[in-house]
Amino acid sequence: MANLKEIRNRISSVSSTMQITSAMKMVSAAKLKKAQDAITAMRPYAEKLTELLQNVSSTLDGDAGGEFTAQREINKVLLVVITSNRGLAGAFNTNVIKQAKEVADSYAGKQVDIFPIGKKGNDALAKTHTVHAHHNAIFDNLTFENVSTIAETLIEKFTSGEYDKIEIIYNQFKNAATQIVQTEQFLPLAPVKSDVPASTGDYIFEPSKEEIVLTLIPKSLKTQLYKSIRDSFASEHGARMTAMHKATDNATELRNQLKLTYNKARQAAITNEILEIVGGAEALKG
Repeated sequence: MANLKEIRNRISSVSSTMQITSAMKMVSAAKLKKAQDAITAMRPYAEKLTELLQNVSSTLDGDAGGEFTAQREINKVLLVVITSNRGLAGAFNTNVIKQAKEVADSYAGKQVDIFPIGKKGNDALAKTHTVHAHHNAIFDNLTFENVSTIAETLIEKFTSGEYDKIEIIYNQFKNAATQIVQTEQFLPLAPVKSDVPASTGDYIFEPSKEEIVLTLIPKSLKTQLYKSIRDSFASEHGARMTAMHKATDNATELRNQLKLTYNKARQAAITNEILEIVGGAEALKG
């Protein structure tokens, strides 16, 4: 009977776990819808802003971008690693952290520092790399204004010469089941490479092209960082929803197996008791 009690306890434990994972799946599904709508609505704007910047800057001299396009000898690199504050999201955080370590190793002999956005990345990378002030609270109020403050900090670190190159590593949202780890160069701005000729229409620019470009660049950088964080935010909920869905399915399967085992053990115990009673009765007759 002790064995039956142990199985009953396991069934109760697995059922409780299944309720938790099922609830977490529903919560993530609700949050995913809002996050997915936000990144889907933002992408056309971000792409159009980048296209506009490239179209105008492609007609200017190579140094028109000023300090934002300064190509310096790479001695100090800053990696902006975007993860989540919570776990239970499958390989969501692990993949980004792994990619960050690989990128850091590719700069052998250089100073590579980490600028984490998200508690999981901060906790993991602080053990092996130099980590700057993290920004874990950004996900509590994810707005363009709050992200702009972080982007301005990154821009200042580059323009002041503190770092020669800044890259962003994050999960790009494709769908609820698929997230693609991306590594994008934030600064300096990479030269425009396009087979499409720039527009040469008869336009009057006010102010000058140079001033327009220098105004668009900070805006474009802030938008790029905001899009990356939004992508990661949507990817997090998609990954967690998928992970909790699988966990619920596994818990359901395990519970069914335990119930089958319990019924078999209970039947065996009843059969043994009947045999003992029959055996005792036969002994008394003898």
